Amino acid sequence: MITPSVHLNGTSKAELQRMYSDAYRAVRAALQAVEESAPNARDYYVQSIEGAHRIAVAEHCARLEKLATVARELSEIRASL
Repeated sequence: MITPSVHLNGTSKAELQRMYSDAYRAVRAALQAVEESAPNARDYYVQSIEGAHRIAVAEHCARLEKLATVARELSEIRASL
C-alpha cells in the first residue's frame, strides 16, 4: 500500500492525520451499523432458496470483512505519517 509523503508542497501532517482519523472513525461507525444489521433467520425461512439465511450470513460476513480491511488500511496510513 502506498502512503502519502509529508513535505512542504503537500498537505500538512496534521491535516493528513485529521483526514485519515475522520475516515477511520466513519468506517468504524459503518462497520458497527452493518454489524447491527446481521441477517435474522426469521426474515429468510419463507424464501424458496435452499439455505437462504446461511447465504445471507456469508454475504454479511464478507461485507464486514471488506469494511474491516478498509478500517485497517486507514489506520496503517495514519500510523505511517
